[in-house]
Amino acid sequence: MAGSDLPSLARVRLADLVPSEGLASDSYKLSVSTLSQSLAQYSAAIVQFSSSDGALLRSGLDSARLYFHKRTPYPSNEMMQTSDTREWCRTSGYYADPQIWQETYDYRPGLTPTEPNTMEIPPAGLPDIFALLGKVARNILDAISFYLNLRSSPFSEVLDNVPLRNREISSSVLSLCCHARPSFQGDQHHNLPQDEGQLAMFPDNDHQIDKSLITLLKSDKAGLHVRDFNGQWVLVDEDLGPQEAVVFPGLALYQATAGYVNPAVLKTDINNMEANIYGRCSLAFKLMPKSMTSLSCSEMRAAGHGVEAQFQLPVPVDDFMQRSHPTDQLFNCHSLQNFNFPMAQDGSVKPAGRRKNSSKCKPLPPSKRLRLEAQRVLKERVQDIADKRGIKLRFCNLKDCESHVQSSDSPCATTRIEIGWPSGVPFVHPHDLPNKAKVEFLKAYEPGWTETNDAELSLTEAGQTSQHIANCEH
Repeated sequence: MAGSDLPSLARVRLADLVPSEGLASDSYKLSVSTLSQSLAQYSAAIVQFSSSDGALLRSGLDSARLYFHKRTPYPSNEMMQTSDTREWCRTSGYYADPQIWQETYDYRPGLTPTEPNTMEIPPAGLPDIFALLGKVARNILDAISFYLNLRSSPFSEVLDNVPLRNREISSSVLSLCCHARPSFQGDQHHNLPQDEGQLAMFPDNDHQIDKSLITLLKSDKAGLHVRDFNGQWVLVDEDLGPQEAVVFPGLALYQATAGYVNPAVLKTDINNMEANIYGRCSLAFKLMPKSMTSLSCSEMRAAGHGVEAQFQLPVPVDDFMQRSHPTDQLFNCHSLQNFNFPMAQDGSVKPAGRRKNSSKCKPLPPSKRLRLEAQRVLKERVQDIADKRGIKLRFCNLKDCESHVQSSDSPCATTRIEIGWPSGVPFVHPHDLPNKAKVEFLKAYEPGWTETNDAELSLTEAGQTSQHIANCEH
């Protein structure tokens, strides 16, 4: 299954994604593989809850539908707006955006009152739903980490405490949304786009990308579209069963995994809502990082994955959430990153590799090709040797390891000998090796590497040196 394209979004039982002590079971490995293949291909998957948990979600949707239906909408000039990105981790209660016909009620533990007041009665069951979806989101995050060969719970430092400590406010949020409720539209109705008497889908440039790590969404009517790996829009909540919900990764996970996990690009279709007095209701749990932490790719680097320049430095979460992230900068010829989910013959999960992009691009310069070749050989040959011998690759820092290669009792000496690391080459990730060291690395592990490749690189470096000298003379 991992080696071929899926005809539609994968369905995964959440009971099979619960981690346990000891060796991973076959059902866990298969579920991780299936989930991950769907995320790579569609940027989304469908997860299946138990019957009791499914009933809790459906009751939450019913409560949300009733809450919005009974609520008197604010006049258009008093509607609350959410454009202030500085308040991303402080939203709570009811607010509305007339531009997209959307009403929202945010439940945020530590900030949202849990007891009803005289002004309004909030939707019921939110603490239980929040707890359920929070646990599920963390299990899904751990499943992705398992495939990427990261240590257990690698994102715990950026996640909220479980349970929250005294006076702490949750970074994660449970959002109940209602689209296109007729009584909410009111005077806004004639200002919104129409198409043959029906509401038009949001235009192609009106995308949305959640800045979460993981988002879980359950809706009462179809309408959520996600852009797949081929750039096609896929309706992901059309055939949801009563115990099913959609899961998709967000922008924070894209940053924390150095681009190995693409965020889902979304848009919502509100066609045919005029005849429905309730509109389209949904509940979405967003697993968010804490505002006072940073998104770092150190775990990816420690697991042996290449980290490109744009992901090298940690990014403060608060800055990340307030920054705009144009989609054309995320998805282009060189930065569109996906991960494959191959299974070894013995059933073990191999480390992830980036999916090759079939888009037509300019030929890469020799130094760039050299770097990509080194990363490929690391994944296909060196990692295989390490796996067979039960060795965990922990690369050194380049500056420190320059002295290690001259010593037989250095921290990395045993590992270098056991995997046949080339003599004189620092034991660092090939992505970070100087070009000459990359060549020695390739000659040691890649039988097909020829002197022609070496000569081509030398000519390129010589040309770059000559150009640098000429620029200095000018």
